[in-house]
Amino acid sequence: MTETRIAVLVPCCNEAATVAAVVSGFRMALPAAEVYVYDNNSSDGTADRAREAGATVRPEGRQGKGHVVRRMLADLDADIYVMVDGDDTYDPASSPAMIAKMLSEKLDLVNGRRIETHADSYRFGHRWGNQFLSGLVSRLFDSRFDDVLSGYKVFSRRFAKSFPVLSTGFEIETEIAVHALSLGVPTAEMDTPYRSRQAGSASKLSTFRDGIRILRTIVILYKEEKPLAFFAGVATVLAAVSVGLALPVIIEFMNTGLVPRQPTALLATGVMLSALLSFACGVILESVKRGQREIKRLFYLQTPER
Repeated sequence: MTETRIAVLVPCCNEAATVAAVVSGFRMALPAAEVYVYDNNSSDGTADRAREAGATVRPEGRQGKGHVVRRMLADLDADIYVMVDGDDTYDPASSPAMIAKMLSEKLDLVNGRRIETHADSYRFGHRWGNQFLSGLVSRLFDSRFDDVLSGYKVFSRRFAKSFPVLSTGFEIETEIAVHALSLGVPTAEMDTPYRSRQAGSASKLSTFRDGIRILRTIVILYKEEKPLAFFAGVATVLAAVSVGLALPVIIEFMNTGLVPRQPTALLATGVMLSALLSFACGVILESVKRGQREIKRLFYLQTPER
């Protein structure tokens, strides 16, 4: 039996204060794994520190975590991929158990659910935003993930090679979760300690700017993955507006036989036609999406596990 090839993927940008600890931690926890650090235009010597710690360093010029993950999954060929942020807040010692769970249960994705070890591990805005966005994904996509935005994940080769990364920034974690849910692949979530940041290390995640980007990504993915539900919702709102506009006109017509508010009647008719068109678009796009989902599933099944 061939040895399982494990690649640890660390996207980094200005993480010189922490990257050596991340590389050393994963080399100790997974001695057979190859650790790759993708330097995303760092200006503080991150690449040199990672190389000194024993990582293979490669560059990615386009700024943004999504670009880095796309490059990683395209460049590297392994049986198991461990993706972790380079800020040294995640626990390398959890990775063998995550991999063991993946192999024993034949999973395609194991998500590291962050368990705070210190009260200041999360900023308040990050904690609230994570709870809100994870809950939204859970409701919209029937997700079993409690921590969608975790940067600590283990993928199978099948999952990595069938994942068409489209995101550019921190919304990549949401896209990973939705891709897994769309394909219907076996997934699990596993608790892992989440530490506070080291002195000199600061989060590059903006609570409001990146939160809005992630929220926009969730809406776009909902439209793309569940077009019938999305456009039916739009049609329902438009139909309600149309009825609200038309009701006074109808009542007046029933009482007097006259339609003096013709512009309102025309507006109500136009809005109702828009509602019907929205619903029809949803029906058509749902059929198209079903075909796309079948193609994605077939490509996933054709990808060898090793």
